[in-house]
Amino acid sequence: MEELSYLLYISVICVTAIATAAYIVFFISQNKGARKIARAILTASGILQSLYIVSRYLLAGYTPITSQHEAVIFFAWATTWAYLSFRWRYTVKNFGTFVSVLIFCLVIISSLSAREVTPLLPALQSLWLPVHAGVSIIAYGFLSLAFCGGLMYLLQDRELKSKKFGFFFERFPSLDSLDQLNSHCITAGFVFLTLGIVTGSVWARQAWGTYWQWDPKETWSLITWFLYLVQIHQRFTVGWRGKRAAIMAVIGFLSVIFTLWGVTYLLGGVHSYGG
Repeated sequence: MEELSYLLYISVICVTAIATAAYIVFFISQNKGARKIARAILTASGILQSLYIVSRYLLAGYTPITSQHEAVIFFAWATTWAYLSFRWRYTVKNFGTFVSVLIFCLVIISSLSAREVTPLLPALQSLWLPVHAGVSIIAYGFLSLAFCGGLMYLLQDRELKSKKFGFFFERFPSLDSLDQLNSHCITAGFVFLTLGIVTGSVWARQAWGTYWQWDPKETWSLITWFLYLVQIHQRFTVGWRGKRAAIMAVIGFLSVIFTLWGVTYLLGGVHSYGG
């Protein structure tokens, strides 16, 4: 099983790289055939990621989401399937190129952490583990889509304001489409992020006798939640859209990244077992 798991992981890296290359070819050539091939290969990558996670589960005997390697792979998996589910309902021109690059970066980052399967710490031996951690990282998957959409919005906005319609202008969707994408992805991500915080609080009450300890990761999760709450509130109350919303999507995602990695390596706390 260990050898099969390793082969699946290598396959994930290779297939994701091919999918990313295919999307870049499509972005440059705008050949619709290349786009269909790229989407099919990314779907294959998503399936391989799922199989790899299952293999890790069979090896470890628990939900493989406790180490940095596992968390990042789960992050890549969540982003892949969030995009594919989004693409099933909506079409945003060349969005897949940016998302595939992000997914490939996550897969490569996962290779920098140890792959060894370690015994589960007593504090993590709970049915709340797959619920809390899984829901939280699914939220990160949708918020990563908003991040990609925010970057595309800012690049397109810059092209329009410079009045020099170059390489990106004809390949990017309209600003309105990107703004709608931002709204849908952040709303979905915020719902899952809220569920992640709630389930984490319930688990903390069960494990430590208190709903909240102001642990660094708990604190930064709350900061991230407030950043997205502010954006959603401003969008639906005062019409906070466009460039401002795109900038907030990028800032919010940077907070997500710091919550996932920065806190573990820089601030420590009871949630730093993943390091």
